[in-house]
Amino acid sequence: MAKKSPSIPPSSDQKAYFRFHAPHAHLQSIFGDDWFALKAEAFARFFGTPTFLIGQTAVVTLWIVANTTGIVKFDIYPFILLNLAFSLQAAYAAPLILLAQTRQADRDKVNADADARHREALATASTERLAVAATQTELLVDLVKQNTHLTETVRDLTERVSGLTMELHKQLCVVKNPED
Repeated sequence: MAKKSPSIPPSSDQKAYFRFHAPHAHLQSIFGDDWFALKAEAFARFFGTPTFLIGQTAVVTLWIVANTTGIVKFDIYPFILLNLAFSLQAAYAAPLILLAQTRQADRDKVNADADARHREALATASTERLAVAATQTELLVDLVKQNTHLTETVRDLTERVSGLTMELHKQLCVVKNPED
């Protein structure tokens, strides 16, 4: 039995990334997650590997060569036992492959749903950010208008104070020099 590698606990970034997948973690495949279903799926996945194809080709070639050359005579031409072995393999391979495909389709469906929820959450957050930005822009425009109005008011008041100061200065000069 192969040892499992120690699992590394997910970081907080990974937890946040998979937050939409977490609600679906409890779901089991319709075939279950027992040892048979897991082994059957692993075996079905092995059927499509180059190792399996090369190994099967080597066994069939060895079988045919051994029986046609007379080394052994347990399945002479037309190789009925080999044909029966292929039929048996096909009888088990098809349901195992279908089982693996169904389990993968279930996982893909759940992941697609979680991804769609994630995209919707991103779109909602983006819309909310745009609304906040629009509100803040309106406030900034209003503040700029108020600042402009206050600046004009300060300029007018400064001019009036300057004019009054000059007038007061003239009157003080007239009072000091009554001779003029």
